[in-house]
Amino acid sequence: MSQLKRGLFLTFEGVDGAGKSTHVGWTVEQLKSRGVNVISTREPGGTAVGEKLRELLLHESMGLECETLLMFAARVQHLREIIEPALEAGTWVVCDRFTDATFAYQGGGREMGLSRIAELEQWVHPHLQPDRTWLFDVPLEIARERLDRTREKDRFEREADAFFLRTRAVYLARAAQQAQRFSVVDATASIQEIRQSLTQQLDALVAQSRQV
Repeated sequence: MSQLKRGLFLTFEGVDGAGKSTHVGWTVEQLKSRGVNVISTREPGGTAVGEKLRELLLHESMGLECETLLMFAARVQHLREIIEPALEAGTWVVCDRFTDATFAYQGGGREMGLSRIAELEQWVHPHLQPDRTWLFDVPLEIARERLDRTREKDRFEREADAFFLRTRAVYLARAAQQAQRFSVVDATASIQEIRQSLTQQLDALVAQSRQV
């Protein structure tokens, strides 16, 4: 009997207003149409505990260390309850944000620096990284314009411009350092253009996963 093939872990990243969430559900449906067993989830959140922590993180004022540890607390539960069991069962996981977001937002935006976050990453998931990460990149002014016309902002979305510039810089630096994992998406392009590119990449991932 052949060993069950591990599912792929796909993540979507970007600053608030980049438009990544528009494509998460679409990606899941595209994978399903190709016969892939797939689930969609998000961070912070994904579990009953994680969703409660999400509400605190998005709406309650707290210190930087508390914020970062709560992000990883939610992530531990998410990994143990949802992500790892799905991957082991051969199911693909599409996740709206993962640890790259903590490096970018807490490490860059809030200026914690990256070393302590890297230590937490090694503690919480030393052997797991996404198989593919799409980074939706957009200039600050466009991201701000999109946020202004969508919904009531959470406490991250209300941060000053400098916060988002630092966050974006860390995202782009990580994409450059881990180019084999990241795919940077020009989020100023049309939805149709973005989805054409995503379709090509999804087809390639599905084809590779089916190779003996």
